[in-house]
Amino acid sequence: MSNAGLERYDDYIDSGVEWIGKMPAHWEVKRVKDELSSLDYKRIPLSAEVRGKMTEQSYDYYGASGVIDKVEDYIFNESTILIGEDGANLYSRSSPLAFIATGKYWVNNHAHILKPKRGNIHFFCYLLEAFDYTTLISGSAQPKLTAGQLNRILLMVPTPLEQVIIANYLDTKTTQIDRQIDLLSKKSTQYNKLKQSLINETVTRGLDKTVAMKDSGIEWIGEMPAHWGVYRIADIAVQNKVKNQGLTEKNLLSLSYGRIIRKDFNTSFGLLPESFETYQVVSAGTLILRLTDLQNDKKSLRVGFVREQGIITSAYLGLRFQQSIDSFFAYYVLHVYDLCKVFYWFGGGLRSTMRFDDIKVIPFILPPLHEQQAIAAYLDEKTAHIDRIVTSINTQISKLKELRKTLINDVVTGKIRVA
Repeated sequence: MSNAGLERYDDYIDSGVEWIGKMPAHWEVKRVKDELSSLDYKRIPLSAEVRGKMTEQSYDYYGASGVIDKVEDYIFNESTILIGEDGANLYSRSSPLAFIATGKYWVNNHAHILKPKRGNIHFFCYLLEAFDYTTLISGSAQPKLTAGQLNRILLMVPTPLEQVIIANYLDTKTTQIDRQIDLLSKKSTQYNKLKQSLINETVTRGLDKTVAMKDSGIEWIGEMPAHWGVYRIADIAVQNKVKNQGLTEKNLLSLSYGRIIRKDFNTSFGLLPESFETYQVVSAGTLILRLTDLQNDKKSLRVGFVREQGIITSAYLGLRFQQSIDSFFAYYVLHVYDLCKVFYWFGGGLRSTMRFDDIKVIPFILPPLHEQQAIAAYLDEKTAHIDRIVTSINTQISKLKELRKTLINDVVTGKIRVA
């Protein structure tokens, strides 16, 4: 799908507005408040406690980024445009910032509510979604788009008939793009499921499917090859306790979505220690487990494999395995445990945190070293192949999302003519 060959309008004029630039000569520049009424005064926040006590959950409860819950009553029974008032999405735009709510629903105080005084609601939603709000956002800890800033935004407004034609065109084209994105997203999900299934089966069953099996005695493993052994983690690994005394190491590492990544030692954002001397020094082959906040976060990947020497927070548990244990195989085993949510069965304290004393008793399945190495090599090859496919799919998705964004912007700003 390409924008090539689409027509332009006959005449353009300078709008006098920086973000608009030139616009079709017969279009007008209007403020948001000239074209849309604000219904913010009608919105009512409901706490999670109040919502939790409701016996019926029949109506959508909207927040800054869409529906966040269901409630037993409604305060709107009309179509409106909702725009996120606060939150990281004002910058990231990882989900739509402007979207239409229809039917009967409730809106809290984290979304602005607009209704066109005249014209087509779908057109105005596309137009408001295309706008870059970055320079209007206030607040650092909690980004915010105030009603005053929103109402003063200048928009280009075509005739009512053109608004309908533009909205219908974009509905058709974006639906086509969204359908492609949805199909590719499902394909990516399936490949990721295949990858996890491959890892799980290979780590617990081995490469030779003809060998005799036995009960491992481990609930989340089930059967395993009869010649494999079961050990405690304490039998085959030790906790890494090397501190960065004297700041001898400055290669700052972090665990992100199951991957160990580099961070800037001098300009890292987020919570930082008074001194990096408290961080642990890790070397290639060390396994990092983030076993904090188990009670509140049940989605994160918590195991990472260190591939280079560096430092990482001592809040994470570092494990160094014996020489008779292949570190890559150990990573795959703990990755399976992570996916099976084994770590959530252990730990304690207000933040549900595990230490080495908790994890050391967890059983660990172990084949002979040559099998460990063969399994790790096999999984490295197969998962790398799947990762390349998923990367290719995700690249296609990113291009389609960018095409969607560009198409909407070019049409609602009059760069290309569809009316």
